[in-house]
Amino acid sequence: MINYLRLSVTDRCNLRCIYCVPKDGIPLVPHGQILRYEEMLRLVKIVVGMGVKKVRVTGGEPLARRGIVWFIERLNRVEGIQKVTLTTNGVLLKEMAGDLKQAGLKGINISLDSLNPLTFKAITGADLYQRVREGIVACEEHGISPIKLNAVIMRGINDNEIVDLASLTLEKEWHVRFIEFMPVSNGVRWSEQRLVGHKEILETLERHFGQLIPLPNESMGGPAKCYRISGSKGVIGLISPVTHNFCSQCNRIRITARGGLKTCLFAKEELPLIDYIRSDKSDEELRMIIQEAVAKKARSHRGLSHETMSSDYMSQIGG
Repeated sequence: MINYLRLSVTDRCNLRCIYCVPKDGIPLVPHGQILRYEEMLRLVKIVVGMGVKKVRVTGGEPLARRGIVWFIERLNRVEGIQKVTLTTNGVLLKEMAGDLKQAGLKGINISLDSLNPLTFKAITGADLYQRVREGIVACEEHGISPIKLNAVIMRGINDNEIVDLASLTLEKEWHVRFIEFMPVSNGVRWSEQRLVGHKEILETLERHFGQLIPLPNESMGGPAKCYRISGSKGVIGLISPVTHNFCSQCNRIRITARGGLKTCLFAKEELPLIDYIRSDKSDEELRMIIQEAVAKKARSHRGLSHETMSSDYMSQIGG
């Protein structure tokens, strides 16, 4: 059952994370080839009519797109949507958290790959660790909940911080989610040697904290396997697309900033919805086109490696 849309509003980003951006950078999509907000709202209304109840706004960095607060407020007006959330790198959050709460945001995912400012800079290419931490505090102060902190774990880079990151959940009602380093885009410096898998992360946590308490999956949730440290206020999540294939439970589709429909993050093919929406197709015709694509959604990917990498970049697909 598809009930969750990840909607990318931009391919622009103000960081250059090593698991997302290749050394030579990324060619940006011309503005005219990016979906307009009105086009996005039209597509959202169509997929809500097909059963989608949750929309996560992604990028690139979604807060870098002008008018994003207005857009989130308009998304919340779409009849049938139960939850609008956001994924961000947190750089612009301090100034925008209050407005996002007013717009009806019901949850936020913030990238936080390290608690060490030097490691943070090495991963993201920017000395902005303190700004991101201030953004997290601002979300807390304005009552945005849940706050989920995403850490892509890479061997030899930040795998020594697994326990420190998990410790954030002891006193805070935050979700700390450990994500396996994925081979998503050509040119990104992925290697199997850098991969720290679900099993190893869980063993590291249980050596330090004792056996974790498994938690039930969230309603309309993503792929995280959730746990709690005994006595903690927050939640630990493990997202493991490389070592654990969770395709059979997938409830998501993606619309990229350039108007492509992807039924799987790792799919190389993309349906060019932007062409259809700009060629006077009716809502019913668009619904049938989307429905046909969703019906062909693969039940499983064939394993992840250099060979399966897409020519797209994560910032273009939507993180």
